[in-house]
Amino acid sequence: MAPRSVALLTVPLWLCFFGCLCDQHVYPSVGTFFVHKLDMMEYQQRFLNKSGQLLPITFHANLLGFPDLPRWLRYSQRSPWHSAYLYGSPTTPDKHVIEVTVYNRKTFEILREKIIINILSATEAPPPYEAEFLVTNVDVEEMLPPETRHDFQVPLQELWDTQRLFVINVTSALDKGGRVPLPLPGLKEGVFVKVASVVPFPECLYETQKPQIRQQCKEGRRPLLCPDLVANDFNIDWCNVTLVDESGSSPMPPSYEPLAWDEEFNPPSDELSETDYFTDYLLTMLLPVLIALLLFLLLSYIMCCRREGVQKRDAATSEIQLVHQQSIFSNTEELRHMAANRDVPRPLSTLPMFNVRTGQRTSPMELSGDSAHVPLILSQQ
Repeated sequence: MAPRSVALLTVPLWLCFFGCLCDQHVYPSVGTFFVHKLDMMEYQQRFLNKSGQLLPITFHANLLGFPDLPRWLRYSQRSPWHSAYLYGSPTTPDKHVIEVTVYNRKTFEILREKIIINILSATEAPPPYEAEFLVTNVDVEEMLPPETRHDFQVPLQELWDTQRLFVINVTSALDKGGRVPLPLPGLKEGVFVKVASVVPFPECLYETQKPQIRQQCKEGRRPLLCPDLVANDFNIDWCNVTLVDESGSSPMPPSYEPLAWDEEFNPPSDELSETDYFTDYLLTMLLPVLIALLLFLLLSYIMCCRREGVQKRDAATSEIQLVHQQSIFSNTEELRHMAANRDVPRPLSTLPMFNVRTGQRTSPMELSGDSAHVPLILSQQ
């Protein structure tokens, strides 16, 4: 296995002037787990903190000339009061220039520096046996320090019975589709830890892949396997253990026999049989056409051949209108006849009583004859 990555600083931090770009060269290898810590205490001194109080500091890391980081490299900082980490497992030899911008959230000062990552080729072949564990009681920032990874690695080396076992990757459970935990004290997001070794898996890890254990996980029961790791400070979810065997052998032990099928499986034949689609064509095309034709004939019969009721109704309406007009005409003639034959005195309000030209006053009672033919203004005598 290739040795762990070693960070070589070309310029010490205390030699950098305020706001300058300090180049740091690091040399990880392909297949090794790389961690670079952005120590908050060092940047506290570089911001000339004379008050002696901790300053809130945040970082922003990106590939020089690009807005984001390489795909294999991740960045994490829990809060402005914690250190930040750049971590990941390189996959191919390359050279990356990472620009880090440091923000002082209290005084709004900014520092910048460059981290040059020179990825070296692996000196040895990658271990063929890889196992990934889900640790539910830690966050990714808690697993990145080397002492924490060492505490997780030592019990696995004893379980594997080998010293050639290494942590090759650490991934937050949120990066693999996990849910953000509630803001409760002691509730962690979880982290996936991948280890690799040249020695085959121990027997208790094979147990995690058996169908009986998988069935218990589906039913919501959490099995307890590998007693040597149960007493450890890390809570391992045995339902989320993944074993990868790149040596070509089966991940199951030879003593394990798979479940037998209840009956023999007969796969379908690859030959395609001819299917007659004429009946389907008739049902799909002709049936709607026939229904539409029947509806058209029925509507045509109703509109063209069933008009007797409409004619009778029109005749009855015309007859009613003629009767109504005749009654109006006869009533009008009767009123005219009655008006021509009337012989009644003229209303007193229409009789002339005063001649404006002569000033003569005439009593309405002295008028005689047909009052209807008396002019309103009598002629002068």
